[in-house]
Amino acid sequence: MKALKLGRGALERVWLVAAAVVLWELVTRAVNETYFPPPTEIVRTLKDIWFSGPASHLFLSDDALEDFSSSLKNLFIGWAAAGLLGVLIGAAIGRSRVLFAMFDPVLQFLRAVPPPTLLPFFILVFSISDTMRIVTIAFGVIWPVLLNTSDGVRSVDALQLETARVFNVSRFRRMTTIILPAAAPKIFAGLRVALSFALILMVLSELLGSTVGIGTELLDAQRQFELPRMWAGIVMLGILGFLFNAVFMLLERRLLSWHAGAKRLAT
Repeated sequence: MKALKLGRGALERVWLVAAAVVLWELVTRAVNETYFPPPTEIVRTLKDIWFSGPASHLFLSDDALEDFSSSLKNLFIGWAAAGLLGVLIGAAIGRSRVLFAMFDPVLQFLRAVPPPTLLPFFILVFSISDTMRIVTIAFGVIWPVLLNTSDGVRSVDALQLETARVFNVSRFRRMTTIILPAAAPKIFAGLRVALSFALILMVLSELLGSTVGIGTELLDAQRQFELPRMWAGIVMLGILGFLFNAVFMLLERRLLSWHAGAKRLAT
């Protein structure tokens, strides 16, 4: 019975996507427009570029191993660095009225600066390198984490904090056992948004001076007017974004299962 429900749920989720792909295939075959190749051609090109390797390498080609390792390394280092700094700075600012009043206008200004506009500055400082790409990603994605953390720690139940003070719980222990766990849902929401932004900035940072990476593959395909190859890169990015979001949501549900249980008990 449970397997039947799971199968029904999966069918309800994918039928619209399948219908859209079939419609796309029929329309593009009928129109025969160079700029919009049919999905079957895109998938075949995607397989030839990245998934034509041996089974011992999970069918990943040499290009896939080179492109994915470079792109995903920069993405996850930048995202992790932004996550760590965002939580630390956000928690400090959120728990201090003085720091919040002092830094909030500056943070709001920096958040409003589009990260791609700072690419020339990052190139000037770090030259064209992986460091430049990581810094670009980290700067662009730190704000959802930092601001969500700051908002989350400010909204902790005052009664819990007062009770902890009565029992002489240290500040560090209050932060690690009460404040951060209470703010965890908002922190995870910021990390999830940041992961989506990191994928975008990963591609943008690879469009200048990079010789490997998914963004470089896209740019080379566009320059050589290889439209199926370009669309294969776009589809690959969509697949990665979907997988990242699905895995993150699974981890979030497991790590915050206690929070959902607490909410059910409270209601």
